Amino acid sequence: MEHAMDVRIRSLNPPCREALLVLAFFLAMAFCFRLTAPSFAADKAEPAFVDPARLEAHVRTLSETLGPRDAGHPGNLDRAASYIRSAFEQTRGKTWDQPFQVGRTTYRNVVAAFGPPSGERIVVGAHYDTAGPYPGADDNASGVAGLIELAGLLGKAPPASRVDLVAYTLEEPPFFRSEHMGSAVHARALKAEGVAVRAMLSLEMIGYFTDAEDSQTFPAPGLSLFYPTAGNFIAVVGRLGEGGLVRRIKKAMSKASSLPVHSINAPRFLSGVDFSDHLNYWEAGYPAAMITDTAFYRNPNYHAATDTPDTLDYRRMAQVVAGVYAAVLDLAR
Repeated sequence: MEHAMDVRIRSLNPPCREALLVLAFFLAMAFCFRLTAPSFAADKAEPAFVDPARLEAHVRTLSETLGPRDAGHPGNLDRAASYIRSAFEQTRGKTWDQPFQVGRTTYRNVVAAFGPPSGERIVVGAHYDTAGPYPGADDNASGVAGLIELAGLLGKAPPASRVDLVAYTLEEPPFFRSEHMGSAVHARALKAEGVAVRAMLSLEMIGYFTDAEDSQTFPAPGLSLFYPTAGNFIAVVGRLGEGGLVRRIKKAMSKASSLPVHSINAPRFLSGVDFSDHLNYWEAGYPAAMITDTAFYRNPNYHAATDTPDTLDYRRMAQVVAGVYAAVLDLAR
């Protein structure tokens, strides 16, 4: 039996049918544009050099020497924070800790600031804790390694606007979505101080890539029509209404790297859209986006003992960091 809507459409005269088809086409195009935030073609720029070997060294130190970095091992979290602070201090940024209490335990975010001391700022963050007593190489030593190398680049050429790099603790369960997340503490402090944040970028798992077909999965049916089915790209994830920010990040990253960059703007109820530290900046009213290899939609080692340094692609990870650096400089103009 033919669908009733099909019958009604086919019963219309040709001009009406054509008008409905044109309308459907433009609605589909509008949906695609809103979802994928196309940045259009951009001339390639000379990328900053990011050393894959240095990224690997940071990942191995965090995941092998300083682990496990979960909430059950606060001493190791403190050692990891000290490692990150020492790395930040080797750059020309102003570095400090942001301590806070959970129960009787003191935890700390680590901050490095670059550029002018005042004015509107950009925040780039990554969490250094893990979910459970696992290595956490991709989740999220990769993001922290990228943050450390980004500090080195910003130290050599200070940005036009203030850029704060923040290494967060307590992103993972049992504190995820709680007031005790390090990023929640940081975002609340900025809001209380009346700080204007131009954008926040969350580096959440940036090191796992594969060219295998059907290695990329998605949070909703039909998304494979818009994105590659091989996990060989980096993604910029934003919420509805912030397509301009996502397009700007995507365009700058694409110019600075040969690595494919894809993006999505979607409602927060879509699984994964707010699964990192950027969610707390949204809650504080700041624009934010996540840069990610898509985590459990690609990486089979997510939250497992197999999330080890040997599973990561440091060459492509270096391209991600070079792209993030380009995006930060563009946002800081």
